[in-house]
Amino acid sequence: MRLTFGPSRACLLAGVLFYGAATSLAQTQTLPGPSTPGEAIPGTLGVSPFAASVPGKLVPGVMPLSLRDAIDRGLKQNLGALLSNADIRSARGQRWEQLSALLPHVTAAPYVDVSQINLKELGLSFTFPGIKIPSSIRFSYFDARANVDQSLFNWKLINNERAAGQALKSAEYSYKDARDLVVLAVGYTYLQAIADEARIETAEAQVKTAQALFDQATDQVNAGTSPAIDGLRAKVELQTRQQQLIQAKNTFAIQKLTVARVIGLLPGQEVEFTDKSPYQPFEGITVDEALKRAYGTRSDYQAAMTDLRAAEFSRKAAVAGYLPSLSFNADYGAGAAHPSTATQVFDVRGTLLIPIFQGGSVHGDILQADARLEQSRERLDNLRAQIDSDVRTALLNLQSSADLVNVARSNIDLAEQTLTQSRDRFAAGVTDTVEVVQSQEAVARAHEQYISSLYSYNFAKISLARALGAAEEGVKEYFKGK
Repeated sequence: MRLTFGPSRACLLAGVLFYGAATSLAQTQTLPGPSTPGEAIPGTLGVSPFAASVPGKLVPGVMPLSLRDAIDRGLKQNLGALLSNADIRSARGQRWEQLSALLPHVTAAPYVDVSQINLKELGLSFTFPGIKIPSSIRFSYFDARANVDQSLFNWKLINNERAAGQALKSAEYSYKDARDLVVLAVGYTYLQAIADEARIETAEAQVKTAQALFDQATDQVNAGTSPAIDGLRAKVELQTRQQQLIQAKNTFAIQKLTVARVIGLLPGQEVEFTDKSPYQPFEGITVDEALKRAYGTRSDYQAAMTDLRAAEFSRKAAVAGYLPSLSFNADYGAGAAHPSTATQVFDVRGTLLIPIFQGGSVHGDILQADARLEQSRERLDNLRAQIDSDVRTALLNLQSSADLVNVARSNIDLAEQTLTQSRDRFAAGVTDTVEVVQSQEAVARAHEQYISSLYSYNFAKISLARALGAAEEGVKEYFKGK
């Protein structure tokens, strides 16, 4: 039996196989900068159905959007989930095709035939003295029967149906896994958006601080208490902060478009993100507990195991090509030269088909089935190792990002105290604007580190929920009240 997969199933399978590598790369960057427009979504291999959607209805005005709201919309409108759901219907159709070969087929084809044959056209010509032979013959016949065909025993068809049943289960597990990938994609884009929004607020505060420093430096230069270069330094610092604010606003606007594409918002839909960089402590879980849970709940792992069982049944079906099969055929109805004179007719037949020599086709089927079976085993073993890596990576990133959040908070306080003292020293004429500009740069870096570490922490929680195979439930558990 050959199991076929559509483009959406292939993209999903690729996302499952290479999820760990992409996610690990993204998670190890614990202090990312502002999001890049069009940036790949970790775990979905960049350009994929999970980065697209089917737009829903337009909501008048500005639509408030929380993280949970975004995930709910993504689960309904994301293209990856929709295509995976369609794969279930396709797999169900393939199973019915295989099951059909085992079920009785009943047909009825009644017909009436009236024919006239020209004997001369057939080269038949008879001449007998005193007897007139017609040159053409007309005749008719009528037949109305119901026919039934039934396979009584065919080990190949039986195993093909079992393989199709496992393929259907695999498609259902793959759809559940697709929903987890949607949660991951939506969580990634949403958290990036609120991080970019926080960067705008930080940039605006930096512009105000730089403006105050520039005004202060200008007053002192005009008063002759500071050299002109102090005013120039303050002016450069102000314009630098203004450039960063412009870039931050543009990046946030593009990220809002990315969120809209992932969750299925119509172009032009105005949204307001209601979750502002949430931070909630995480209740720890041991590696052994996490791995046990992941192996029991990861839908991609369950799908891989059903794929293996489907491959085993496919091999049995290939080997069954050497075995005999038994079938039954019968028909019953009425037949005669004319419907008015029809009488009962029937035929019952049982057939034992014994394959003797088939030109090596069965051997070829077995070789192909063996190859697919071995590939399924290797994919399952690889995925088991990948799940182990996913869980350990997520736990490590979660712990490190939580520590970074605490350090970044403290660093902001220290940097702001340093800036306050530097500005006081500059006002007193003890130092120049170099020290103040450096202090302001330290404040900007501290805020960026805090925003980035907070984003990494929240995304690490979503990544852990996905690694455990319960992303939908995990978001509700890890982001309570949000």
